[in-house]
Order: sequence, then structure tokens, then C-alpha cells
Amino acid sequence: MKEVFIYTDGSSRGNPGPGGYGTVVRYGGHWRELSQGFVTTTNNRMEILAAIAGLEILKEPCRVTIYSDSRYLVDTQTKGWIKGWKAQGWRKKDKSAVKNVDLWMRLERAAEGHSLTWQWVKGHDGHEMNERCDVLATEAADGLRGTLVVDEGFKG
Repeated sequence: MKEVFIYTDGSSRGNPGPGGYGTVVRYGGHWRELSQGFVTTTNNRMEILAAIAGLEILKEPCRVTIYSDSRYLVDTQTKGWIKGWKAQGWRKKDKSAVKNVDLWMRLERAAEGHSLTWQWVKGHDGHEMNERCDVLATEAADGLRGTLVVDEGFKG
């Protein structure tokens, strides 16, 4: 399996507000930057979507390490929260509805066939790729990387 590194970040100007994600996918000496801005969304949705975007461009099963400064994203995967939520019909332990189910399901589909490792990195702490993803995400949220689109899954 090819070894791929995906670096991610999400941004929201207001929460909810205009938002965007930034992703850098690196394989060997090659890398690709991805970003998109949205009219109205949340930071958490953008964090999840950044990981999805990176996984969805992979053309074959890979060994993937995903780096994110989002505890929300990383903990759902490494602490088994998503498995529990799914088993409970997308409900948390307190029986409240899980947010962003559309993206959690899309992330599961995007991850199929890959061997994933999730790595939390401290945000705004000088990690080169995290800082690059932050620039991509904030520029996307500000409309500097193309047209802002509608986040169809956002429930305001």
C-alpha cells in the first residue's frame, strides 16, 4: 500500500458563518492542495470536510496518516465515539442527536479500503503543514480561493 499523509484544517468566520477547509495531501515527493469555501457553515463541519476531501481524491487503497488540530475530529476516530454513535442510531450517550451525521457517514465511505491513522497536532503552533492548511481554510472562508458554495448539509 502507498503511504499517504493528509494534513487538514477547517475555518469558520463566526460559528455559524462563512467557512472553508484546507487540505494538503502528500505522497512521496508529490503534494496537492485542496480547499473550498462555504456561505454558511460551522468550524466542526469544515474540520470533517477537510479530511473527507483528502480521502476522496485517493484512487486506490492506501496507508493514510491524517493530521488535524481538531480534537472533535480526531477523538471521534481514536476514542471510538463514532462507533458508539452509530450503534446508538446516531445518538450520544445522553440520547441527544449527533451533529454532522451527513459528514460522518461520508467520512466512513471515504475511508473504506484505507488503513487510517489519526494524529492530533496543536493548532497555530508552528507545524508547517497545519499552518498551510489554516491559510487555505481561512482564504477559502473569505472567498479568496473561489466562489463560496452552499453547505447543503448544514442545518442552521
